[in-house]
Amino acid sequence: MNKEDVLKLAAENSVGFIRLQFTDILGVPKNVSITYDQLEKALDGDLMFDGSSIEGFVRIEESDMYLKPDPNTFVIFPWTLGEEGTVARMICDVYNSDNTPFEGCPRCVLKRVLRKAAGMGYTMNVGPEAEFFMFLKDKDGRPTLETHDKAGYFDLAPVDLGENARREMVLTLQKMGFEVEASHHEVAPGQHEIDFKYEDALNTADKIVTFRSVVRMIAQKHGLHATFMPKPIYGVAGSGMHLHISLFKDGQNAFYAPDSKDQLSQTALYFIGGVLRHAKALSAVVNPTVNSFKRLVPGYEAPVYIAWSYRNRSPLIRIPARRGIGTRMELRNPDPSCNPYLALAAILQAGLDGIENRIQPPEPVNQNIYEMDLEAREREGIESLPSTLREALRELRNDPVIREALGPHVYDRFMHAKRVEWESYRSRVHQWEIDEYLTKF
Repeated sequence: MNKEDVLKLAAENSVGFIRLQFTDILGVPKNVSITYDQLEKALDGDLMFDGSSIEGFVRIEESDMYLKPDPNTFVIFPWTLGEEGTVARMICDVYNSDNTPFEGCPRCVLKRVLRKAAGMGYTMNVGPEAEFFMFLKDKDGRPTLETHDKAGYFDLAPVDLGENARREMVLTLQKMGFEVEASHHEVAPGQHEIDFKYEDALNTADKIVTFRSVVRMIAQKHGLHATFMPKPIYGVAGSGMHLHISLFKDGQNAFYAPDSKDQLSQTALYFIGGVLRHAKALSAVVNPTVNSFKRLVPGYEAPVYIAWSYRNRSPLIRIPARRGIGTRMELRNPDPSCNPYLALAAILQAGLDGIENRIQPPEPVNQNIYEMDLEAREREGIESLPSTLREALRELRNDPVIREALGPHVYDRFMHAKRVEWESYRSRVHQWEIDEYLTKF
């Protein structure tokens, strides 16, 4: 897609409004809406906006910034077709007033690390498995914690009451260019998963942001509230976003080696070694909220232990059985609250560090780690992920490789925002404390 393609498509479909989208450092989508008359100006990169009010961007005295749309992300919102003023969108990179890429733009952060990989001859493909909950609303339209059904894993209607909403989500995503591979009810009541086909890392990150918006919008149409909060309900499984990752080189899967043991290449092993080496710091980026660590506890199939395996689902990294072009690693701790641009940048940086420094992973663990006691885990050298956001931030602070992936600007703003989040959580009095202590003391 180029400028002319976008202008032609917009005219042919009577597009009246175009939303120019980007995310702040925390991954929250932002946008400014322009009319068709301003589209050519926007495509020329001449549209300025005030960046001082966006989380983690710039100070008020340096607020003028440019939005530069990526023509490849132009898509028409199918639910607006046929209406007066059809709406489309493009995802933008954020530039400084001097026309240089803004180092605090999460999309630019990912593109920078992807350029490093390209310099080594690699492209990164990613396929996400995003989970979410749907809850009922109260009479005032506010979300509750009452799930819309009591179904479980792979259940069917009429037990699965989210089937109609999920079907509309899939159909809408397909109209927007997604290749949806599967959708189903997940383990917990009111929990769902929709998987779409792997693509290069930048397109995948763009699609994760779009996916979250579409899911929430369609749920709202069905009178439900969809949330990507990792652990909204105590005592049931939380929502993860497993990432299936592979590197390609010269059009071939660099993780596949047909003549090696288990047909896994040395490149794949080094990449795994790098991700395991930096797993504790990575958790601050791929599990970025206080609530994220309520999901990362034993007993709910969420990974807690830093290890890898073939087929076994208890370690952090699993190698699915498929080989050839489909050879990949599955990283199991990311959750859908993360900023996908920063998450993929940090994961790629960790894996490239493994390749550059020939970091050999430990032996795979083929037994259920959840059933191993502390002594057995220590004997096998299996460490745990951080148990709180505070611990994860400490690991990030001490890991120069992952800090480099984020860049100084994003690292500083991210750490500040997350320390404020932790302090706010730490200093609050929570319902558990009231229930536990109010009448005891």
